[in-house]
This record gives sequence, C-alpha cells and structure tokens, in this order.
Amino acid sequence: MLPHTPRPVVRVFPETRLLICGQAPGRRVHESGLPFTDPSGDRLRDWMGVDYESFYADRRIGVAAQAFCYPGTAPKGGDYPPPARCAALWRPQLLEALPRMELTLLVGGYAQAWALGERAKRNMTETVQAWRDYAPDVLALPHPSWRNTAWLRRNPWFEDEVVPYLRERVRAILAPRVRMSA
Repeated sequence: MLPHTPRPVVRVFPETRLLICGQAPGRRVHESGLPFTDPSGDRLRDWMGVDYESFYADRRIGVAAQAFCYPGTAPKGGDYPPPARCAALWRPQLLEALPRMELTLLVGGYAQAWALGERAKRNMTETVQAWRDYAPDVLALPHPSWRNTAWLRRNPWFEDEVVPYLRERVRAILAPRVRMSA
C-alpha cells in the first residue's frame, strides 16, 4: 500500500525510559534508517537539551513513530498522514515491551490524537497548551519541522514554558542513578 518498499524506522531498547512518538518517518529518515536525521531532529534535540551523539547513543532514549514507515509524499507537497492501521497493529505490543517508560513525547497532532484519544483537545495547539494535563508521563509537542516556525513565533509560551520543563524532565530521566549501599 506504500509507494515504495517499506523500511520501518524504530529505535527502542529494554532500557528505554523516554519514548519519542512522532507521526511517521520522513523521506530523509526513510533513506538514512535513523529517526530524526533531518532539521526537525536538530530542533527536537535542541528542545530536549540533548546533543546528536547522546540522542543516538543513549539507550534510555527511544523513537517509535505512530507509523513506523515513511508514508510517501502527497501531490501538493508534504508527507501523507501516517496510516492509522500501523499504530493499531504494532504500538500496543511495542509499549508493552517497554516497562521502564517514564515519559512519552507526542510529537505532532496525529501522534497526539492517536495516543490521547478523547483526552486530546480540539487541535494540536490546544493540546500542547494543555501540557500540564498530561504531565508528568506524557508531553505533547508541536512537530519540530521548519513548517512550524510561524507557529512557534505565534506561540512564544511554548519555548518559555514547555521547553524548560521538557529539558528538566529529560535531564532527570538521563541523570545517572545512584545506588544506595546497605
């Protein structure tokens, strides 16, 4: 059903504690086989306060989009929406295999609608504005695409309120655990 050979792009590990749930891999990610290897990934890592090397080397960070494969480019530009059947088929099994999860980042409206269901607000902006309603285990984010640069300018509260919270949560999740000796 895809316009190309499927190439699932998923990076999760038994140690995953922070899961990034985007919409679907884009064309560049489809080609590279690594999630967020594009300008969107640069912006997302900046929001998280994580460098490129740590993002890919730290097994506590996992990435599994709502759809695991690139859906293709729509005739008028942009990618097709993620096929809903992918999330319905694979995500419940994937989430069950990640018992150490502490935070899920829902990146973009499709991921938010799927994961939050009736808890999602009328649109992505309202869902992101209601971020406190989903914390501390879920955080709704806009997609970090260049296409959302105007949205970020219109909504400065996101970088003033949400990004600092996100960085603190990521820092806490990735902090070394100190074991107490008896």
